[in-house]
Amino acid sequence: MIVATFAPDGPTQCSGLPVVQYDPDSLHDEFGPAFKLVGHDEESHVTPAGRIQHFIYCHCIKAH
Repeated sequence: MIVATFAPDGPTQCSGLPVVQYDPDSLHDEFGPAFKLVGHDEESHVTPAGRIQHFIYCHCIKAH
């Protein structure tokens, strides 16, 4: 699976709502030992308003 979320230095709110920020290890911890973290990547997204939002993407596979 591939999951994207706000990075630790990403925004604290989105559309006025609070968000949770993750680094690759803390995001992987949410899924537990049933999944193995294969890799991760980071993205700096520029919003239409010109703000930068940092995201992380984690690639996990089901553990055997």
